[in-house]
Amino acid sequence: MAFTAHPAPQHGFADSVVDGVLHDALASGARVYGVSGLQGSGKSTLAAQVVATAGKRGLRALAVSVDDFYFDPQDRQRLARQVHPLLVTRGPPGTHDTALACATLDALREGRTTRVPVFDKLADRRLPAAQWPTFEHVDLVLFEGWFLGTPAEADDALTAPVNALERDEDPQGRWRHYCNRALASDYPPLWRRIDRLLFLQPPGFEVVADWRWQQEQALQARDPARRGMGRAQLERFVQHYERISRHALRTLTAIADRVIALDAGRRPMPRPTGR
Repeated sequence: MAFTAHPAPQHGFADSVVDGVLHDALASGARVYGVSGLQGSGKSTLAAQVVATAGKRGLRALAVSVDDFYFDPQDRQRLARQVHPLLVTRGPPGTHDTALACATLDALREGRTTRVPVFDKLADRRLPAAQWPTFEHVDLVLFEGWFLGTPAEADDALTAPVNALERDEDPQGRWRHYCNRALASDYPPLWRRIDRLLFLQPPGFEVVADWRWQQEQALQARDPARRGMGRAQLERFVQHYERISRHALRTLTAIADRVIALDAGRRPMPRPTGR
């Protein structure tokens, strides 16, 4: 039986890719299989496809996103007041409830009856706990997120801004230092819950804005009443993730257990990618 807290996509990766990922998860004995990839890389799509394929084989699989552990607005607003205004934007390290994420993955691994959080991105808040879906006796958890497994940077790497957002809105570096400290202290326990890590490797950070823009347009087409971002807003938005995304590109190919290199069209490159 397959479980997913999110609707399965209509389009996605080829069956051979999905089958290969499921085989990798099962052959490794992973209970929690991480799917890491920059924004728009298709990690949620791939996780949902693997869950569906596992279900057809009689396995109880579940897709869980790191996004569902975002802090609610009031918590991010508190951080914005106490630390830096940029922390009001969800997504970067320091804006997730990592203790809740660890407890949830532990309960799923142990087969306990578990309520899995759901974050409503349109409402910008987590659903009340009474509305979280309940799961038990899960064979495989596909845990996906845009920076899973990424380590912290050295402090001296934070001195120079990487984009206009850091230059103009974080000139003293308080925001990026806070995010980096969180990445060093709060996230390694979560990364240790991942038994095996797959990295969907894009050709470079430069494709992220286009990929994220395609997602934005698709969301808007499905829900015309939704308040979407314009291209300029989106360009600023992705700058929140640029520093850590570039660091992920430098480091995750050596950290991940399996790497699938993608071209600019999100197609797996026809070359050996496993380790």
